[in-house]
Amino acid sequence: MTARSIAGPALSVRGLEKSYGKVDVLRGVDFDVTRGSIFALLGSNGAGKTTTVRILATLLKADAGTASVNGLDVAEQPASVRESISLTGQFAAVDGILSGRENLVLVARLRHLEDPGRIADDLLRRFSLTEAGERKVSTYSGGMRRRLDIAMSLIGNSPVIFLDEPTAGLDPAARIEVWDAVKELAGHGTTVLLTTQYLDEAEQLADRIAILHQGRIIVNGTLAELKQLFPPATVEYVEKQPTLEEIFLAVISGSGRNAVTGTTTGGQG
Repeated sequence: MTARSIAGPALSVRGLEKSYGKVDVLRGVDFDVTRGSIFALLGSNGAGKTTTVRILATLLKADAGTASVNGLDVAEQPASVRESISLTGQFAAVDGILSGRENLVLVARLRHLEDPGRIADDLLRRFSLTEAGERKVSTYSGGMRRRLDIAMSLIGNSPVIFLDEPTAGLDPAARIEVWDAVKELAGHGTTVLLTTQYLDEAEQLADRIAILHQGRIIVNGTLAELKQLFPPATVEYVEKQPTLEEIFLAVISGSGRNAVTGTTTGGQG
């Protein structure tokens, strides 16, 4: 039986607690994550998101409670859990001296996989990095580095991937690149647990959203379910104004035209 064929949720957390000295970071966290879905753990800095991920990835021991990944207890079967997961932290763990393809080949060899070159080429194509594959990663944009980092974490076909603040520090265009990569993961059946403090990121990506506040999950549901927590809004007809992000993306993709005024830029001939 493979990890992907195990019945039940991909992740199951019950009563998770963790303290650092006198500071209670997690105070009884509970949630399940359905297989093949994107689950967003939303919260401000210090809410306990990274601590939760580190416990699930067997990098940290909980003080109380239970957690399982693919039906494996993280405390009792840590080695088996680590074989079932990939973790991408807040900063891209790529080697800038190597090319994108060399980074992927290196990881495939370290995992003792057959035909690492084919694996690298497939991932470069999957994450739209083929043309940049032979370039040094030091020349990549932030979004490209992050996409390569996610691609590296998929080597070995881990059924569960943890993405801890995957777009922290990225500009709007790079964030959208990473969002597309995350959607690609779920489209191939990978279970994704995503931590973020960006509300629009959770709204764009997640099948289900849990809000972590002061060490507890205070809300857990689909976006539609969360919206039902608020009373119906008064309907008013107003002119829609573009957001700053929409303006930014329109301007940088103008290809020689002023995307706001519609005029052509450049000097007179």
